Amino acid sequence: MPRTLITLLSSALLLAACGQPTTPATHSSLTTQALSGTTIDTWRKQVIYLALPDRFSNGNTGNDSAGQPNCFDRASATKFHGGDLQGLRSKLGYLRDLGATTLWLTPVYKQVGLVNGNSCGYHGYWPDYTNPNDTAIEPKLGTASDLTGLISDLHAGGQKFMMDMVANHAGYGARIVTQQPGWFHNNCTGDDVNCPLAGLPDFRQEDSAVAAYLTGLSQAWTSAYAIDGIRMDTAKHVPLNYWQTSWVPGVLQTRPNTFLLAEAFLDGSASQLRPFLDAGFDSTFAFPTRSALVSSVARNGSLDLLAGKVQDTLGTLGLNRALLQVNLLDNHDVQRFLNEPGYGVPETDIRARYSLALTALMTIPGIPQLYYGDELGMYGGNDPDNRRDMPAWAWTDAGRATAQSGYLAGGGTPKTTYDLTKQLIGIRTGNEALWKGGYAELWRPNGGQNALAFYRSSGASRMVVVLNLSDTTANLPLDLQGNGGISSTDKTYLVNGRTFTDLLGRGAPATTTVSGGKLNVSVPARTAAIYRAN
Repeated sequence: MPRTLITLLSSALLLAACGQPTTPATHSSLTTQALSGTTIDTWRKQVIYLALPDRFSNGNTGNDSAGQPNCFDRASATKFHGGDLQGLRSKLGYLRDLGATTLWLTPVYKQVGLVNGNSCGYHGYWPDYTNPNDTAIEPKLGTASDLTGLISDLHAGGQKFMMDMVANHAGYGARIVTQQPGWFHNNCTGDDVNCPLAGLPDFRQEDSAVAAYLTGLSQAWTSAYAIDGIRMDTAKHVPLNYWQTSWVPGVLQTRPNTFLLAEAFLDGSASQLRPFLDAGFDSTFAFPTRSALVSSVARNGSLDLLAGKVQDTLGTLGLNRALLQVNLLDNHDVQRFLNEPGYGVPETDIRARYSLALTALMTIPGIPQLYYGDELGMYGGNDPDNRRDMPAWAWTDAGRATAQSGYLAGGGTPKTTYDLTKQLIGIRTGNEALWKGGYAELWRPNGGQNALAFYRSSGASRMVVVLNLSDTTANLPLDLQGNGGISSTDKTYLVNGRTFTDLLGRGAPATTTVSGGKLNVSVPARTAAIYRAN
């Protein structure tokens, strides 16, 4: 909804229109993350790229029909399409060019066969577990040698590998269900922890034998492969005690300093996510922040929503843990961010909103996660439409430079979106303030112009980010010297005459100067600016 431009008629009006310097409420003691030493900063600096192996690239057509029969059909949205580990391995140069530093794959476990006559586990979340456990890879995705080679190539290129694991459930009709029927909850509904999710066989982690089996399975994978991080699926559907007393210590015993990321789809507030950090995970997905990005940016709401969630995360978790939270616009479980504005919104407006969302993703505290196709402007509704195949034209600039059906246009091409994403990743990676720095709010709408500005700093790296979602130019006097969230050391540097330059080149002018303790910026409608102190 458009906001009225606030002019600086008086200091009282300024106070009513802009966000005042706020210090998040002091958080109570939080369990220290399992990561230690330089590994903490290494993960804060990551840019995670999520891919479904089956939908990314087909590097070996010979395994398309391997394994379970009747599960390969490119015409079916719920069966395998031929993508595999060899295909991913052949496209690592694409990820490096983009700037992605961690590759997260959905599970590569061997999957159960045809379900209900029309669906197969192309996504990886229907594992065909057996007892004793094994580390069998889905034959349609490749072999143990393929996975080892992929991880080796990632490491050689300075990238990391994050494996997706499942400890909540087995696949429909998995062998272990017959082998160990007493290991599963039965005849239960309405309980997130103890009842089957979507009818999937639900493990009884409260049983010591089950706990030992599941933890042992993860240990087997971390022993067999040089895994850098683990994304744990459906973590909220498993007793917290299991994570704390069995799985986390078990995995870290086998592979110390592994980044442990919990998927707990809770989007109300950071307080809902804190129990998983207290149970030993290093991080969770910041679904509350994602919800705010959808409501504010995608659906043209107030940026007060985003500002509030960022402050809530900092206040609940503290800066050190907030910097390890994983931010996202979308993933394989929700419709793509580009579909969130709804029908009837002009694509030029959708492109403007998406550019603002990508800028926010790369500049607010936390680790950014991209979902394959985000960098191209791929549309997609709810599952399975959000899991379309990566297009063959994606791999070259020439291919991306042509308008494509099903991809964001609005005055640009997939290359336009790719280039912006690459630029934003480069800015984040190259400026320590954006991946390690503190956060001080400089401006929020408060019912006025729909713009958000904040300050990030770490050491000699100092940045000011402005997101202008309004329909008019945002002329904002950003008070640096009077902001209680900016350190005295930084204020000594941010004296009158200090210049800032917009790395995106959108500010007018691109370089602006501190005057009267304030940084006066002018950012055009529906755009963002990332200013770096000179």
